Amino acid sequence: MTPHSVAELASVVAAGLQVDQTSLAPDSRAVTGATLRAQDVRPGDLFAALPGARAHGADFAEQAAASGAVALLSDEEGVRRARAAGIDLPAMVHPDPRSAIGPVSARIYGNPSSALRVLGVTGTSGKTTTCYLLDGGLRAAGVSTGLVGTVETRVAGERLPSAFTTPEAPDLQALFAVMVERGVGHVAMEVSSHALSLGRVGGTEFAVGAFTNLSQDHLDFHLDLEDYFAAKAKLFDGRSRREVVCVDGDWGSRLITPDTITVSTTPGVDASWTVRDARALPTGEQTFVAVGPDGVRLELLIRLPGPFNIANALVAVACLHEDGIPADAIAAGLASVDVPGRMERVVEGQPFVAMVDYSHKPGAVAAVLDAARAQAEGRVLVVLGCGGERDTGKRPAMGSEAARRADLVVVTDDNPRSEDPTSIRSEMLAGALAVPSAQRGEIVEIGDRRAAITEAVSRARPGDILVVAGKGHETGQQVGDLMLPFSDRDVLAEAIRDRETEEKR
Repeated sequence: MTPHSVAELASVVAAGLQVDQTSLAPDSRAVTGATLRAQDVRPGDLFAALPGARAHGADFAEQAAASGAVALLSDEEGVRRARAAGIDLPAMVHPDPRSAIGPVSARIYGNPSSALRVLGVTGTSGKTTTCYLLDGGLRAAGVSTGLVGTVETRVAGERLPSAFTTPEAPDLQALFAVMVERGVGHVAMEVSSHALSLGRVGGTEFAVGAFTNLSQDHLDFHLDLEDYFAAKAKLFDGRSRREVVCVDGDWGSRLITPDTITVSTTPGVDASWTVRDARALPTGEQTFVAVGPDGVRLELLIRLPGPFNIANALVAVACLHEDGIPADAIAAGLASVDVPGRMERVVEGQPFVAMVDYSHKPGAVAAVLDAARAQAEGRVLVVLGCGGERDTGKRPAMGSEAARRADLVVVTDDNPRSEDPTSIRSEMLAGALAVPSAQRGEIVEIGDRRAAITEAVSRARPGDILVVAGKGHETGQQVGDLMLPFSDRDVLAEAIRDRETEEKR
């Protein structure tokens, strides 16, 4: 790392920022890293002491200094607390230090995103799938890639677990710097509304920014849908050199400028990229023709079912085309992609289709079950729960959407966290049972998720489609303070095998 003085870093976000040098000159200590967490401080780090809902980061400044922090970034209250604790490190003072930590971290780590082609995707649903499709197209073109998202982080083929959809700013910039060191050229990256609201992508240069859709989610964090949309819209405030927007919904239409590359799967809509001849195959795959600017036509196959995945694929196609990826690489790359926990099939020789999906919001549940209904020769069955300590307003809506679309709904636990799981299920059941009886499927409540999956498998018939929804790729279930091992894929596969064994007896 190239050392940076505090004065130099302060110049990156000069607006509203002051340097409090106390007994030390601001240039006297060289900064070679950054972190928000005192327990992660290494010698030479800038410690960003941010105000929080439960504590102020400056309360841990003494720990950070003892671990080798050489400078602070905080608000006036944070610096006051640090000084009161006897911490005399040079400090950058900003009224909103979260807005400053991204650009400062980018400078510390050498502005790595300027040496990468970062393709950022935001939206309520489809971010993960679109990023995997982008990564497939890039790799098919022979590019060394990075991937940042909900399921995993990848650096030139090396897989790492993901703690957040989008990492905190210092971690993200350090990750980008590692990618540059390892020869990565392009990065497909999920950009969450939290990341945009909390400054996690500050200092990041996006070659392409893309929008998939917007529906109710994260209203435990955002004031309302308008506030949620405003967060998503920040990706299109000029930080992305090119912008790709799906205009199948009203929200996307509000992002259009004269230079926007638009995408639509709706017949008759005027967009830069449209779809022709979409066809669902019995295998769960789909074929379609993507029609783009200047007469571009790409014949494509994707392994993912559902009209919404055609929309995701078309967004990926538009982004890749804007980034200069050849048509043959786009087609080959998209055809090679399976997405963990997204309409992911579990095959154990059973006479019905079984899949797991990460759908955990009303719109996503509706879309997944509609896709299952379109392909099912028999009935549609779903196992579904809602997470605790999250947007409570979507619980009855998810119950309602499932009840209207599935022949059997097994209401179960997801990640209850500190909430009473019985109360969560009751809110879902209220929404499900509010659907008139003639318009809803059978509703069953089984709190234990393993037992719920086993029950659904026992009821599945040849030609049915069973969807275990909500947790997707996750490998744990959070109950209280405990993270218990639990994989929907593994439990579903085990239940199918046990059924097959039982039937052979």
